[in-house]
Amino acid sequence: MAKKVNTKTKAPKSKSILTSNSHAFLRNYLNNASPTGFESEGQKLWLEYIRPYVDDHFTDNYGTAVAVINPKADFKVVIEAHADEISWFVHYITSDGFIYLRRNGGSDHMIAPSKRVNIHTDKGIVKAVFGWPAIHVRDAAREEPPSLKNIFLDCGCATKKEVEDLGIHVGCVVTYEDEFMVLNDRYYVGRALDNRIGGFMIAEVARLLKESKTKLPFGLYITNSVQEEVGLRGAEMISQTIKPNVAIITDVCHDTQSPMMNKVTSGDLACGKGPVLTYGPAVQNNLLKLIIDSATKNKIPFQRAAASRATGTDTDAFAYSVGGVPSALISLPLRYMHTTVESVHKDDVENVIRLIFESLKAIRNNHDFKYIKK
Repeated sequence: MAKKVNTKTKAPKSKSILTSNSHAFLRNYLNNASPTGFESEGQKLWLEYIRPYVDDHFTDNYGTAVAVINPKADFKVVIEAHADEISWFVHYITSDGFIYLRRNGGSDHMIAPSKRVNIHTDKGIVKAVFGWPAIHVRDAAREEPPSLKNIFLDCGCATKKEVEDLGIHVGCVVTYEDEFMVLNDRYYVGRALDNRIGGFMIAEVARLLKESKTKLPFGLYITNSVQEEVGLRGAEMISQTIKPNVAIITDVCHDTQSPMMNKVTSGDLACGKGPVLTYGPAVQNNLLKLIIDSATKNKIPFQRAAASRATGTDTDAFAYSVGGVPSALISLPLRYMHTTVESVHKDDVENVIRLIFESLKAIRNNHDFKYIKK
């Protein structure tokens, strides 16, 4: 009997656009703490990486960092991400040395018990843990879930004075110590992928523009904004400074395929299936069409989402600034948002970079995005 020949072959995987240097920067950038209001150390790392690929750069009074290509051009296009991560503030130190907290951004109290943290002080980092009573001593019938009323830090001190002698005071910022890893050679995992992975992606766009010798007919402002997690504040400020003509924002959105997610309320979005393009009032439809056309032309997979009223991202800050800036949102699907194991698919990261890169090439100098022409 003749042996059956398998004529089916797998399509070769496209070559990665990321380099070993890209990956080293990503790991270093994600492992660095960059809490809301205290982003400067992360911004220094970002500027150090992107500087060889741009013509100029500047920062504002609150730490937003902007790298610029063609700074003398009149027509200005922004690509933007936000640099800050959720964290905690020391709020109250008890007489016996325990520490209670307030949120800095949307920190999730449910994941806190038993987590290890870094308390950032003028004397350096102090290690601490979120304590929690053992299962043996909790009354199941009257058990309280974690809340801001009962989660606390233990830094190994017996008195308030011992805590203060370590340099800890009300207002010190606290971050989780969890670091970057890769799951199954498929997912990037860590805390604060929301949204320093965005800062990484826009920096990679700058690198691709430089290495491909792509000449843009406008000024490109690669913007890493601060304080998104407390109300889009960094974007609100920097949009007034740049006064852009166009803005493309990248942030994360919810993958809805894992257990306990509700597709009826959150949509049907999946890691590994491409960037997510959002429809909503703040999204300028002609700019969105340009991005969709760029994805289709370059065979970049994408998904669609709908926003009710606001996108909840820096898109809203740019769209409604300086008389109205045509703005669009390219999101990266992410699992387990605002935890220490936020996860994104490597393919999606590369496709967001490619889509921003190709969309920029489709924008003309003095591009008119108005719905109603004369």
